Amino acid sequence: MADIPGVRPPDLPELVRARDRLSFIYVEHCVVNRESNAITSTDSRGTVHIPAAALGVLLLGPGATVTHAAMSLLAESRSTCVWVGEQGVRYYCHGESLARSTALLEAQARLVSSKRSRMKVARAMYAMRFPGEDTSGLTMQQLLGKEGTRVRRAYAREAKRTGVKWQGRTYKVTDFEDADAINRALSAVSTSIYGVVHAVIVSLGCSPGLGFVHTSNERSFVFDIADLYRTEITLPLAFDLAAEEHPDMGTAGRKAVRELMRSGHFMQRCVSDIRALLLPVAEADAGDVEFADALQTDVTHLWAGSHGLVAGGRNYADGAVGSSADAIAEE
Repeated sequence: MADIPGVRPPDLPELVRARDRLSFIYVEHCVVNRESNAITSTDSRGTVHIPAAALGVLLLGPGATVTHAAMSLLAESRSTCVWVGEQGVRYYCHGESLARSTALLEAQARLVSSKRSRMKVARAMYAMRFPGEDTSGLTMQQLLGKEGTRVRRAYAREAKRTGVKWQGRTYKVTDFEDADAINRALSAVSTSIYGVVHAVIVSLGCSPGLGFVHTSNERSFVFDIADLYRTEITLPLAFDLAAEEHPDMGTAGRKAVRELMRSGHFMQRCVSDIRALLLPVAEADAGDVEFADALQTDVTHLWAGSHGLVAGGRNYADGAVGSSADAIAEE
């Protein structure tokens, strides 16, 4: 049999884990190509080389042309590629996951499908936002009320700290410039953080649409996770930018978020938070190697009803389903 043409894609264990990757790079009005194992971005100013294997997400803005070779490398590296609109404020589509296993996705779907478990995850999310406070006995209405008060105080605190006048969150989705400096800064910073969180979520194989607090939106889980960092990261950064009165708030916002995430701690924290929320305590505390192996295992099972999961890749016409050799797990 003839060899399959093209370069052999690397095995998943050979790739950089999501928590250890760079956050994001935004490009527009350029040609994105491939040179060896790097992505290149070429415009009138020259060519920049981007390490694809360590990239979390490449945001392709208006005027960006991407080659087949570049997309092949991004796919092989499991780097998420997102097509976005001008200023990065619209999200069109994205690439594939770093995970081959659906373990986290199944856990997410199972937890969101039960009112009791969904409430438990929602309380855990609010516990992350209210360190030192007991949220175990609070209803969703009480939690939403506490969150509203916390955010209102955070806006007032940041306005006082930076001297930026705050009159409320107002913006037009269709017109980024038709807003004051602080609202443009909030939109720019929020969009960048949403993009990074979205990349982490899909890299882990989770669904961006299955949220626990947010719902009915294709990015509900993205908003859930991004809100964990709103008062700690998003608001202070946006108010700092507004105080500096940048003429191009969209570019300034993206650069500020990227600079903040250069240490890599945000990616690690985001991955850890998602794991802690979706996995049982025993699994969440397991070593990173075991967790990575679980997500990267290239296996396919078949669901056999009351018999649980059975091995894929074989014919069950002989009625052997349920034998000890075939059974993988019981629910």
